[in-house]
Amino acid sequence: MPKTEEMLQAGSSSELVDCGVVPHAASPREWQILAVLVSVQFLHIMDFTIIMPLAPQFMRLYEISPQQFGLLITVYTFSAGICGFFAAFIIDHFDRKKSVIVVCGGFSLAVLLCALSKDYQTLLAARAVAGAFGGVMSAVVFSIVADIIPEHRRGRATGTILSSFPLASVIGVPTGLFLAELLDWRAPYFFLAILALLIIFAVLRLLPPVRGHLLHQREKNPFRQLQVIFSNPNHLVAFSLIAMLMFAGFTVIPFISAYVVSNAGMREAELPYLYFFGGLSTFFTARLIGRLADRHGKRRLFTIVAIVSILPIMLVTQLSETSLPLILVVTTLFMVMVTGRFIPAMALITTSVAPHLRGSFMSFNSSVQQLSAGLASLLAGAIIGVSASGEMTNYDTVGLIAVLATVVCIFLANKLKSVEENIGK
Repeated sequence: MPKTEEMLQAGSSSELVDCGVVPHAASPREWQILAVLVSVQFLHIMDFTIIMPLAPQFMRLYEISPQQFGLLITVYTFSAGICGFFAAFIIDHFDRKKSVIVVCGGFSLAVLLCALSKDYQTLLAARAVAGAFGGVMSAVVFSIVADIIPEHRRGRATGTILSSFPLASVIGVPTGLFLAELLDWRAPYFFLAILALLIIFAVLRLLPPVRGHLLHQREKNPFRQLQVIFSNPNHLVAFSLIAMLMFAGFTVIPFISAYVVSNAGMREAELPYLYFFGGLSTFFTARLIGRLADRHGKRRLFTIVAIVSILPIMLVTQLSETSLPLILVVTTLFMVMVTGRFIPAMALITTSVAPHLRGSFMSFNSSVQQLSAGLASLLAGAIIGVSASGEMTNYDTVGLIAVLATVVCIFLANKLKSVEENIGK
């Protein structure tokens, strides 16, 4: 009979629980499930990402400031955070497959509302609706990964799921920008609405029911559930880690496109190159970092990648007018390192919670993640200004804040313990 702590680290629906044995290599069925989850996560990432290279267009079209554009990011993340918080009370009571179908359906309607928006105010409201489904979508995806993937392969699986970001950058964003250039900015959102319906069909056909977590006793009282999750000091460290990690990234990320156009001399028509090369590089490095995390330790690799990420943060926030190749080198290094540190961090976080709390915990985690990203973009938007010549100012100050948050993340990651480590105590 497998040890209790091994079951906890394997996940309630994994091969260890089903068969008593953990295969060393992933099965074809496991890769099929991961491919479906990558597709689901792709929707959320592309929706969240496509608005950023459209920043110069939105600021010009609606005559809005960097602060108002930042609000488009903030309202999405705040809505995702709030809805994720309330979803945490019910998410563990349902088959996760059904949850995926529901949130994908709602997401399809939400991006359709974005496409049909007539002005800045209606677009702002539509982004709030999209965030409500996008945040819950991400929580369900990572809950399924934690449920079905044994701990010793979870770093690699997390890297695979996070390959949705480079896929969105290499395929999604250039496609969206091409459609926006060919038609108008609404076209990418119509594309996403149709794609969401196709992915629902794939989920129905390829994703098996994920009900293993339903075998565990769950806390039905929402206040008791809050107490159980938030009274655990290790959970609080995990929430603090994801909050600071998102804060470190999203003080910088939402304004990169606008900054390289206004300050570094990049043309709007060249923005797809930024996402293509950054995403292409991240596509290869994400899974590599996931494998290295499994082999050498998630905590150790996170520390290394986080330290290295400080350099591109400083470089990208202090670019002045320069050549296109140099801009692409700096922004690509930034994307690789900032995405790379997220992989071992998420693998660490998923091992810090027991299976019967995992869905609720990951939903709360997603909520904290989104709220932190929203606060970061709101703060950055308040700090960044625009000079008389149209250049963005104080972006270097934002970079210093991101570096400080990164240092705090390293400290928190080294304090976080897995369920197995806590049981060992």
